[in-house]
Amino acid sequence: MLKLEKKKVKLISLTVAILFVLSVVGIAVSQTGTSYAAEKNSSNIGVVDYQMLIYQHPDTAKADEAMQAEIKAAQQDFETKAASMNDKEKQDYYSQVQQRLSLKNQELRAPIFDKINAAIKAVAEVKGLSVVLDKNDVVYGGQVVTDDVLKKISK
Repeated sequence: MLKLEKKKVKLISLTVAILFVLSVVGIAVSQTGTSYAAEKNSSNIGVVDYQMLIYQHPDTAKADEAMQAEIKAAQQDFETKAASMNDKEKQDYYSQVQQRLSLKNQELRAPIFDKINAAIKAVAEVKGLSVVLDKNDVVYGGQVVTDDVLKKISK
């Protein structure tokens, strides 16, 4: 029982730590300028910083808050129900809670991803780009359109 409690605490701590790190990375990325040498290139390949678009999307903070509320509610629910369960039942229920939280996270993020992808497509069409890639997949070249997409999703 103590072992499961430690696992639960570790998992919740890990979840909070991951959200914190992602937030810090998002802020750090947003504070640095783009450093692509080919930014003014007239290429028909676009480049975006997808992570920055996620962090700067207007709905991300609301989704993060909703997810934190879900995690807190799940933790309280687990603590209440786990008191009357044996170790095997706790493990099974814990897995169910984790799956439910994962699905909720996907549910909260899907509209954000859809809006970002639609904005990327719209910017690509206006700029005549045939391909738009994430900056992590590009070593050199491409036209950076992150700011244009960010303006579009911020409207």
